[in-house]
Amino acid sequence: MAAKIGIASDHAGKELKQLVADFVRLKNFEVIDYGVSMESDKSVDYPDYAAILATDISTGKIEQGILICGTGIGMSITANKFPGVRAAIVTDEFTARMCRAHNDANVICLGSRVLNPHRATEFVNIWLDTKFEGNRHKTRLDKIRDIERKLCNK
Repeated sequence: MAAKIGIASDHAGKELKQLVADFVRLKNFEVIDYGVSMESDKSVDYPDYAAILATDISTGKIEQGILICGTGIGMSITANKFPGVRAAIVTDEFTARMCRAHNDANVICLGSRVLNPHRATEFVNIWLDTKFEGNRHKTRLDKIRDIERKLCNK
């Protein structure tokens, strides 16, 4: 059974979302589309879509996700409010690799207005293929989890 990966966008990212989803399927992932629909022409609020995907990451329903808005910034800010979500804005090959290798980012955020589609799929490919290095980086993630627990009273 293929691993599941969620994907969501706002109105600005819907075309890139479709392209990235098709690319991820080619890498043998099962894609769960959280919206926005390609058929919709109305403006939507990115926090609504980021929250749906981030909830499923936070609760363990899915392990990884891709969020796309105009810059990736709004999606990242929203997703990182959820415990256990480590959403990283990726702007180049280095950040795509390092957000996984050092931060074990489980959500990648892309900006449809700042990346061309070919580069975006390159970054997703790097992110999917990079493994978390663990060791000293795991210690740092444990500290982040401790902060989340304190702030969320868990």
